[in-house]
Amino acid sequence: MNLTIRAGRKGDLSEVYKLIEELAIYEKSENELINTIENMEQDGFGPNPAYELIVAEVDKKLVGLALYYYIYSTWKGRSLYLEDLIVTQKYRKQGIGKLLFNKVVEKAKQMKVGRFSWQVLDWNRPAIEFYKNYPTAFDEGWINCTITKKDLEKL
Repeated sequence: MNLTIRAGRKGDLSEVYKLIEELAIYEKSENELINTIENMEQDGFGPNPAYELIVAEVDKKLVGLALYYYIYSTWKGRSLYLEDLIVTQKYRKQGIGKLLFNKVVEKAKQMKVGRFSWQVLDWNRPAIEFYKNYPTAFDEGWINCTITKKDLEKL
């Protein structure tokens, strides 16, 4: 297996989007996926990038990704938020997720962030067990709040 971990490029986005679709199906939320490759191109590779991307390739085929961005905490300062860590089903449990996650950890340390955070669904036992390999604090006291694009338009 010839594995490469590298920065994502604009040319990767069609394969990146397939991984995102796979994740949406896995999370039983495919109806909520409204993003497009075109949006991702503008948002990640336009004049004001909103995210950064690390990808994993096996034999030049994209099999995983870590998508993250910077946020700001009034308590912690500059922070890094991992939006998604995805490894396609066929390549799970081969250490690829760990390599991707560790690359994001390196980035967080390099940027000297005050906090590195992400979310995991409470029913996703494999992901929870994966994150237990790190000094992860699971914050059960926080409630996620969201207003969808559709609902924003109504306001």
